[in-house]
Amino acid sequence: MKLRKSILSLAASALLATSATPVLAQAEIFGAVVGGIIGGAIANSNAPRTRTYSNSGYSAAREQNRQVQTALNYFGFPAGTPDGALGPNSRRAISSYQAYLGAPATGQLTEIERNVLTSAHTRAQTGAPDVMKTISRSSDGAKALLAEQYKTMTGTRVGSSGGYAGLPMEVSDAIDEIAESSDPSAEQLLQRSGFIQLGDMNGDGNTDYIIDTAFAGSSFWCNANQCKSLVFVSTPDGYRRNDLLIANPTTNDFNCIGGSCTVMAGAGQTTAPAATPGTGTTLASTGGAGLQVFGQASNADSLSNHCGRVTLLTNANGGFTTIDKIVDANLVLNEQFCLARTYSIEAGAQTALGMQGVSPDQIAQICGAYGTAMGEIVSGLSIKPRTEVVQQVSTFILDSGQDPAQLSTAAHICLGHGYQTDDMGMALGSGLLLVVLGEGAFGELIGHHLRQGIGATKRMDLAREWYDASLAAVDNGATRVFAPTMADRPALIRAALTSSAGAVAPGATEAGSTQVGLPIFR
Repeated sequence: MKLRKSILSLAASALLATSATPVLAQAEIFGAVVGGIIGGAIANSNAPRTRTYSNSGYSAAREQNRQVQTALNYFGFPAGTPDGALGPNSRRAISSYQAYLGAPATGQLTEIERNVLTSAHTRAQTGAPDVMKTISRSSDGAKALLAEQYKTMTGTRVGSSGGYAGLPMEVSDAIDEIAESSDPSAEQLLQRSGFIQLGDMNGDGNTDYIIDTAFAGSSFWCNANQCKSLVFVSTPDGYRRNDLLIANPTTNDFNCIGGSCTVMAGAGQTTAPAATPGTGTTLASTGGAGLQVFGQASNADSLSNHCGRVTLLTNANGGFTTIDKIVDANLVLNEQFCLARTYSIEAGAQTALGMQGVSPDQIAQICGAYGTAMGEIVSGLSIKPRTEVVQQVSTFILDSGQDPAQLSTAAHICLGHGYQTDDMGMALGSGLLLVVLGEGAFGELIGHHLRQGIGATKRMDLAREWYDASLAAVDNGATRVFAPTMADRPALIRAALTSSAGAVAPGATEAGSTQVGLPIFR
């Protein structure tokens, strides 16, 4: 207990020592006003000296600022009401946008950053097919347009710029190519078990990919006996594609050296065997939402990959499921889980911007200490009722000796950091702290984790306890921390939980799930 208290105390003190006060940068507007005054002319030198001023420069600056604020809001960087005045909210939003681009988070836009932002927003408004494809292929959603625009205008890539469900861009481009020459859409192809296989075929320790075009049902890719298999193997310069004719391909059917592959003698003559660990896995459909997993148990899946697949389906369906159109309750809860994750990451980043002199590396180190200190409690989530877990967290907070307000600030930062880095222990621990510190709406996150089996063993009955308590807290006036402008969100979650597809009796588990002990590291 003393060790845990010491870890937490040091972490809180380091993270919360001081906070920065955002500086209001109004030089732009002031300069525009001065320019307008100087540009004023005397109407008639012989008439009474009535001065007429032009405010065209000022209006132009405000309009430009409104466009910036509108674009920031669209891409998920909350700048507040687009009023043309770049105040503290706008500056924080600009800093978050700059951080996404990997640029210095100054809160002051450079000309190229402004052009990237407004150009990408203009493209987004067209709704063109290439725009929708970019959005659907990225777990970043609409922000992917910013990354694409930035690369176009500067030649610099933002982040990993992954494709469908986190797949490499080379693989995603091939999926689009196959879809264009066959009836199934790219989204439909991705949902067909066996369409993509994974394995390390050239022995470099990286994941390689096989696309079996037979699943497209197109004569463009197949002859009477065989179809093309598109084999992508990793190289230092990216993934190299090999187009090879073979029936029923498996990862054992190819001899790959570096980026080049050939079909082994006698391969493709029999039905593909089931994948075994170490030789490759297939993209297989799960129950419920019809999402795709890479042949692994759900609690081994990363949340970022999980949300990438959810985003793909959401975009394919034309947007988030509404309360009057619930068909798949599991998809509804997955959508809201990933939406809550996005809000948590953004809120944590905004809170971190207010911390003076704390670097990203320090945040990672400090939040790691919080995750370690909360590890024992998080490990018990799947075997203890909510009331017992809450009591444990309450005792933990009291023993820490830290100011609750400081702990809350740290928990907000570490929740976002945990989700950003796929550290589920850190995220869950931070979420638990926030619940017990009075922000009951965060209990929804614990319900999602337990229901989906991500970061904890799947327990549908315990998940329902956390969902119900969170919804009750919101009903009783707790701050709505996720999508607060979405008025019917609590009702949507309730409807999904109580629908025939989502309801689970107390003490029961989801069909097909396996109850095991505490979650383990693999």
